[in-house]
Amino acid sequence: KMCLKLVNDVSSITATLQSNRTLQELNVKNQNDQNDMLIQQHINKAAHINAENENDAEAAGKEKVIETQLHSVKRAELAELQGVNHRSFYSEINPLHLPEVLALAGRHHGQGELYVALKSSIAGVISTVNRKQWLQQQRAHHNAIIAEHRTKVGSIEAELAAIEAADGPDAADIGSDSRSSKRRRA
Repeated sequence: KMCLKLVNDVSSITATLQSNRTLQELNVKNQNDQNDMLIQQHINKAAHINAENENDAEAAGKEKVIETQLHSVKRAELAELQGVNHRSFYSEINPLHLPEVLALAGRHHGQGELYVALKSSIAGVISTVNRKQWLQQQRAHHNAIIAEHRTKVGSIEAELAAIEAADGPDAADIGSDSRSSKRRRA
């Protein structure tokens, strides 16, 4: 079990991405039962992914996630073999990235897995849609306030311009001169 977890830990997406990406061959001795043979098959698959992506460790991690985390049957099997909780991992994914992840599941594993993925992640997808709609509403609301304030500033500037035009060019100076003369008298 530990050797399998070493090359493909399915306890989380982060754990899968951080699993060993350099081992290209690992043989488990004493394959006594069906589980041991199944473990060896999964180790061989992970080692094969490592070998295919020998010069790109990040690509090896990504392929392991696609092949095992995004495939519900493989994930359930690996989780059971590793003694890991088989809860849905979609809660770990930022809802803004869910559409990309769902597209990967559908592209690599077909409509059946896409359906399973959608069922598991629908709350996140809906929250993304609701969040997007809320943000759009907030943007419209604040743009309306900005427009209202611009209109108000425009009318204030027009009123000030009218007052300044009626008072003449020296009107602003008179107010400051009268204050300064009051100070001199005191």
